[in-house]
Amino acid sequence: METEKRLNIFEKYLTLWVLLCIAVGIILGKIAPGIAIKLDSMSIYQVSIPIAICLFFMMYPIMVKIDFTEVIKAAKTPKPVAMTLIVNWAIKPFTMYLFAYLFLGVLFRKFLPGTEIIKSGQEVELWRSYISGTILLGIAPCTAMVLMWSYLAKGNDGLTLVMVAINSLTMLVLYAPLGGFLLGVNAMPIPWQTILFSVGIYVALPLIAGYFSRKWIIKSKGFDWFNEKFVHFLTPVSIGALLITLILLFSFKGEIIVQNPLTIFWIAIPLSIQTIFIFSIGYFLFSRWLKLSYEDAAPAAMIGASNHFEVAIATATMLFGLSSGAALATVVGVLIEVPVMLMLVSVSKKYRHLFNERI
Repeated sequence: METEKRLNIFEKYLTLWVLLCIAVGIILGKIAPGIAIKLDSMSIYQVSIPIAICLFFMMYPIMVKIDFTEVIKAAKTPKPVAMTLIVNWAIKPFTMYLFAYLFLGVLFRKFLPGTEIIKSGQEVELWRSYISGTILLGIAPCTAMVLMWSYLAKGNDGLTLVMVAINSLTMLVLYAPLGGFLLGVNAMPIPWQTILFSVGIYVALPLIAGYFSRKWIIKSKGFDWFNEKFVHFLTPVSIGALLITLILLFSFKGEIIVQNPLTIFWIAIPLSIQTIFIFSIGYFLFSRWLKLSYEDAAPAAMIGASNHFEVAIATATMLFGLSSGAALATVVGVLIEVPVMLMLVSVSKKYRHLFNERI
């Protein structure tokens, strides 16, 4: 319990700060859209440079804490990795489609009237377009952000890193065929540059920086100084970068959110249910059946529950257009991501005792 007592004000009230930052971002995007548009236009392969900088400072403090001997050990533990691959690629895409169709295509259909002309020139019903966006979210498991969720849940950072690497490689192979099958199109363009560049910037760069700076600092200052001084200084940096990232993300999409409040509410319901469902079967079913430790179970369940929304947004924009219903649905994925995942972090810690670990 000692670590809980040392939580700083950002960590202790993180959910409150997250909600405040989302609100600030939406208001900023509404009252100063020019600034948001200018910042959003600073991108390479549809990966935002301001977001990439913030994510570097979010990920570096996590990466530098990783003892890479633990990464080697984690790579020799196949059960949690196999679990994430099965959940992410054999279950998640199909349950996402089922939940989206049930709610958007049946239960909420009368609240989502109208049609739109998508990028290909076809006229489609809006509810079908929204379902397409949720599908693109469902086939993009999280990469960088899951390191933050694992860190907050006190999970195994080494294992999380291994799972991120394997699922990123799997996404390169399965994203297009799964998306093509579920969208019912003959050929689905895949944002190779977006995937590769985002993984490189969000994961590889802070990983390399963390590895070499850790070695240098421990060698020159000693492990005690590194652990007691340097790591303690970095914790607020990581949380602060997360909060700035949220302000930027929601300032970019603030106008869209304000213009479509009810539509966003309807779309958010199946996305939230899907996130909780995927986490639950990973954490409470598969992890316990496989007899994983808590430190392995928490991140293994979270990597499927969370989404790589940058890839989903890029794909929706390429396929259907920036102003399409599909693109809007992927933006809703950003909206629910952090509050829902923070809730699941709390659930993980609350039910830690199920894995026979000391609290």
